[in-house]
Amino acid sequence: MREKIRVLVVDDSVVVRRIVTDVLASDPAIEVVGTAPNGKVALDKIQQLKPDAVTLDIEMPVMDGLQTIKEIRRLDRRLPVVMFSTLTERGASATLEALSSGASDYVTKPANVGSVSESMESVRAELIPKIKALVPGVAAPHAAAVARPAAPVAVRSRTGAAGTPRALVVGSSTGGPEALSSVLAKLPAGLGVPVLVTQHMPPVFTRMYAQRLDKVSALTVVEAADGQEVVAGTVYVAPGDFHMEVVRRGTALVVKLQQGPPENFCRPAVDVMVRSAVAAFGGDLLALILTGMGSDGKLGCKAVAAAGGQVVVQDEATSVVWGMPGAVAREGIADEVLPLGAIPDALLRRLGGARAALPPTAVRSTVLTAGAGRVGALAPAAPPANRTAAAAARPTTGRW
Repeated sequence: MREKIRVLVVDDSVVVRRIVTDVLASDPAIEVVGTAPNGKVALDKIQQLKPDAVTLDIEMPVMDGLQTIKEIRRLDRRLPVVMFSTLTERGASATLEALSSGASDYVTKPANVGSVSESMESVRAELIPKIKALVPGVAAPHAAAVARPAAPVAVRSRTGAAGTPRALVVGSSTGGPEALSSVLAKLPAGLGVPVLVTQHMPPVFTRMYAQRLDKVSALTVVEAADGQEVVAGTVYVAPGDFHMEVVRRGTALVVKLQQGPPENFCRPAVDVMVRSAVAAFGGDLLALILTGMGSDGKLGCKAVAAAGGQVVVQDEATSVVWGMPGAVAREGIADEVLPLGAIPDALLRRLGGARAALPPTAVRSTVLTAGAGRVGALAPAAPPANRTAAAAARPTTGRW
C-alpha cells in the first residue's frame, strides 16, 4: 500500500498546472506524479503512471475535458476525477455534463483574486479535501478495484408508527448531482408533497442544475426564489451562496433565502434547510441524505428523528463519498440505509405511495389547510405551457 495519494494534473495552461501542482505537492499526503496539457496526453499518462486521482480541466485543445472523462470512464469506472471549471454559465454547463459523464466532483477556478498566493489558497481549500475524500485509503491500482463493502450500521428502532410525511427534504454534495438525478427521474408527477433540495453548489451552477433536473424529472424542478410558495409536486433547489428555509406566511408556506454565516463550511447548508422544515412540518417529514463530503445534514436529521419524522440515507457501497450519509447512519437515526437504486421505491413507500396511480402528466393542484400547512388533494390537470405531456412522460433514465 502506498503512503501518498498519487495525482495526475491535466490542464492546458502552464500557469494553472503550476499552481495546482505546487498546491498539491505542499500536502505531505499527496504526490503529483505527472502533468498533461490535454486529454490525449492524459490518457497515455493514466495508463503509464496509474494515478490514484486526476484533476481535469474542461477547456483544452486536442481533446477537451468532456471527451477525456468519457474515455476515462470507458477504461476505468472508479478512478476519481475532479474537474476544474470556471464560474460561468458555460463552465457550469460543461461541468454538469462532465458529472453526468462520470466525473467524481469539481472545483471552480479562482476568479477575481489579487495574487498568485490567493489563487493557491483558494485551490488548496477546495481541491485537497476533495481528493482526500475521494481517495480515503491508497491501495492497489484502480483497474483491479472492486465495489466497496458496506460498513455495518444500526438502523433506528422506532417505538411507534411514523406519521405521513408532508414534505421531503434532500441533502447531498460530492456525487450528489447524478445521485439526485437518478432518484428524481423515478418519482411520479403526482407526488403529494413538496421536495426541498440542498446540493452544495456555487451560484450559476444551481440554476443550471435545476434546469437539467427539470428535464429528467416528471416533477417541476426550479431554483428556489425568496417568497416562492411551497407546493406539492415541485422540487425547490437551494440557490448557490444562499441558505434555503421554509417558513409560514399567513396560511401558506414559502421559501426564505438568507445569507447567514456558513454552516459546516457550507452555504447553502443542509442543516439550515432541514431545521426549518422540522419547524414547519414537525414530525410529518421525510429526510433523505445522499452521497457527499463532511457531515452536513447530521444535526438536521437528528432533529427530524427527535420530532418523529423519517430518515433515509444512501449506503456506503453506492456513495461516491460516504461522509454525509455515513455521519447520519453512524448516529443510529436512519430508518433505512439503502443502495441508490432502492431509494426511489423506499421514498414512495414512505410517502404512502405518493399518488403513484396518477398518470405521469398529472400536475399538482395544491391546497394548504389553514393553520396547519398541510398539502391537500391532488387533481390531474393539463401540463403547464413549458412542460408538454410528451416531456412529462419521457423515459426516466437518470442521466442528463
